Amino acid sequence: MKHLNLVFIGLVFGMWLATAHGAVSDDRATHQSDHDEDIATLPEVHVHGLPLNKDQQLGPVPTQTPWPSIPASLDGQELDDWMKAMFMVNKDGQATVVVLEPAKHRELTSAGLTALGQWKFKPQMRGDEPIDGQLVVRIHFRR
Repeated sequence: MKHLNLVFIGLVFGMWLATAHGAVSDDRATHQSDHDEDIATLPEVHVHGLPLNKDQQLGPVPTQTPWPSIPASLDGQELDDWMKAMFMVNKDGQATVVVLEPAKHRELTSAGLTALGQWKFKPQMRGDEPIDGQLVVRIHFRR
């Protein structure tokens, strides 16, 4: 909660500074142009997820997240494929990966599992106590 208060205070202070010093708006800074810039910098593989748990406990926190690479056997092919996996992270931070939805290409599922098997975690917390938790991620392979 302290973090959210600091973020809110920072936002209010930033808005006050912009107003007080007559910030000039930039017509080129539209949502679409910002989005286009983001897409241009994304790697060919990215992961979606990492939400807080429903009861607002701090979920397992990834500390090492190596990205999967697209296998050479799929070179030259246009790809837009997904896989979904769940990490079951025990209170010691040890993770087990379960594939919930495999990618259409077996090679991508295998590459995803290899990378996800190398992820490291801090365990989910309930106050100051580490507890077992889980985390679902979706990997998007695109080229």
